[in-house]
Amino acid sequence: MTEFAHDSVVPYQDSKHTKKEQVAEMFDNISPRYDFLNRFLSAGIDIKWRKKALQQLAPLAPKTILDVATGTADVAIMAAAQLHPDKITGIDISKGMLEIGQKKIEKLGLTNTIELLIGDSETISFEDNTFDAVTVAFGVRNFEDLEKGLSEIKRVLKPGGKLVVLEFSKPKLFGVKGFYNLYMNVVAPGAGKLFSKNREAYTYLHHSIKKFPEGKNFTSILDNLGYHNTYSKTLSLGICSIYCGEK
Repeated sequence: MTEFAHDSVVPYQDSKHTKKEQVAEMFDNISPRYDFLNRFLSAGIDIKWRKKALQQLAPLAPKTILDVATGTADVAIMAAAQLHPDKITGIDISKGMLEIGQKKIEKLGLTNTIELLIGDSETISFEDNTFDAVTVAFGVRNFEDLEKGLSEIKRVLKPGGKLVVLEFSKPKLFGVKGFYNLYMNVVAPGAGKLFSKNREAYTYLHHSIKKFPEGKNFTSILDNLGYHNTYSKTLSLGICSIYCGEK
């Protein structure tokens, strides 16, 4: 497996734990304020991004969906409303995030449709060819081994099934790029420290985005792993991207 630059980017520089362990700890720490900070830092645009990502699955009309790195289950909840599948399974390595997601699911009366489980993207505990679709929103940057995670996702997809990845990217337009860098270097870490008492999480966010293989680099990884009909779409002047591939 190839190692990518972002694989070695970690939240806590002084920690001796693995990236996976550090990411789980980081999300456990920020979970109580995670949803608020998402809405605050993106001015609510992240909701539109998730909806556009799920639109990529509309022609497929999937009956079974796996949401990897589900966090507080935002995408799983949106998928239930938007795509009406029979079953959505969300997995995440952070118990704290899943606990908040579970409360949201119970409040919305979706416990028969959505199931949340502790789970690792690199060792998915489901049989081959289980799911019609797999979604990952803002999670692939946190994989400790990107190719291993994407290979595991392909394994559990049914033939003809589709992967949809939503991930941050770096805008290329000059004016947008300058504002974006200021925002990610100063505003996001400052807000993280103020509201979640965790500046490291939002400093890590920027560093992991900078190192992430975006655009054609990412679709090439999918191609090399055997995905078909891969494509990408940029959103909001390149701040975010959708990546898709089929098994």
